[in-house]
Amino acid sequence: MLSRLDIDELVSEVAKEIHHYFDIDAISIVLRSDRKNKLSIYSTHYLDEHHPAHEQSEVDEAGTLSERVFKSKEMLLINLSERDTLAPYERMLFETWGNQLQTLCLLPLMSGNNMLGVLKLAQCEEKVFTTANLKLLRQIAERVAIAVDNALAYQEIHRLKERLVDENLALTEQLNNVESEFGEIIGRSEAMYSVLKQVEMVAQSDSTVLILGETGTGKELIARAIHNLSGRNARRMVKMNCAAMPAGLLESDLFGHERGAFTGASTQRIGRFELADKSSLFLDEVGDMPLELQPKLLRVLQEQEFERLGSNKLIQTDVRLIAATNRDLKKMVADREFRNDLYYRLNVFPIHLPPLRERPEDIPLLVKAFTFKIARRMGRNIDSIPAEALRTLSNMEWPGNVRELENVVERAVLLTRGNVLQLSLPDVIAMAPSTPPVATEVAQDGEDEYQLIMRVLKETNGVVAGPKGAAQRLGLKRTTLLSRMKRLGIDKDALV
Repeated sequence: MLSRLDIDELVSEVAKEIHHYFDIDAISIVLRSDRKNKLSIYSTHYLDEHHPAHEQSEVDEAGTLSERVFKSKEMLLINLSERDTLAPYERMLFETWGNQLQTLCLLPLMSGNNMLGVLKLAQCEEKVFTTANLKLLRQIAERVAIAVDNALAYQEIHRLKERLVDENLALTEQLNNVESEFGEIIGRSEAMYSVLKQVEMVAQSDSTVLILGETGTGKELIARAIHNLSGRNARRMVKMNCAAMPAGLLESDLFGHERGAFTGASTQRIGRFELADKSSLFLDEVGDMPLELQPKLLRVLQEQEFERLGSNKLIQTDVRLIAATNRDLKKMVADREFRNDLYYRLNVFPIHLPPLRERPEDIPLLVKAFTFKIARRMGRNIDSIPAEALRTLSNMEWPGNVRELENVVERAVLLTRGNVLQLSLPDVIAMAPSTPPVATEVAQDGEDEYQLIMRVLKETNGVVAGPKGAAQRLGLKRTTLLSRMKRLGIDKDALV
């Protein structure tokens, strides 16, 4: 019996031995559940001598006989006349046996001073629980306690081992992608300063954060900053891209699955929510989550509990969710493509990440950081970047944002011979969008960018937006023109 390390197998073996020697009709081992104030009950009933019935259930601890034994740590005997005082599930035990049961005997399972559980025995004949038999049953309970202690320890070791394997797999997955990301947030613009102030403000709380921004703006970097500044930073942040996985596997990856839950599920798998317990879970591209899966995500956020696929056991988790998307969730809600209740649950603290075109003053800093990082990785020595290259890159729209800029810099580093970054401007211009805005104004002879913008603003009386505004005439978006005016120190109000 002591060699049984699986709880179900252990209960079956204990029941078989006790039934064989004492002819006891129902044997249960009661353990405290992982869920607060709940008991896990493993039972074997000998209604049919040759086909014992095994069952597992979970009940509220309050008011049960087991609760009394957990508190007193003493044996308890209950006879038929006292059954009306029992908890509902214990009265059902008598009903299962057609009211044939006469006595219940509950023995504490002790490991030193630690109360592991309760051995509960139900008998149809009162004569079984004699003084001699009770003395022997106490000794058996001591042996059962050792076996239960071993099984629980093995269960915990097995759980931690599985968790470690899954964490290592997830970490390996993240390390495979780390090369495409920069190691720190770079930016001195007002737009980025505002973002970082919000990060600092929300990081210490457990509030859900929704990071909104175009593709390539660095949403994951902001998520990592929130996690690293939080009280959960002792454990690594777990991440998942909702758009990178087929819809059929997304649920399994989020919540995990039991062996045999579906075709191909040959082993149990721990999901991201379980891995992220006491940590942060970053759900990227949450706007791509299938509509049918959204209620399950909402439930976890509300209840902090979930079930693995193929199991009805509730698992509690303490997770801080950070979500990100490049989609307009409000419009998706209006179009019934995204649940409004989930949207409100996610949108507790939204952070809008500006596109690169709205913070052009950060581009030279990013170019320098990327150049030196990539050159170091490639074993190159590049210590200079031409000012003309920085000006050209700062004036581009960058629809792919920071990610696109990094790709351009990496190409330039690859092509560079020597210690000065060689940026092929025609190649960079060719990488720009194929349908740029059409400008109706061109620079006059000797006119630089500052003079051109000043002239057009004067001619439009300081009007920036609209069909006859300066942005339209210059072939720029309103936000881009405003950013350039700020960089060049132009105040349109002073022109009027």
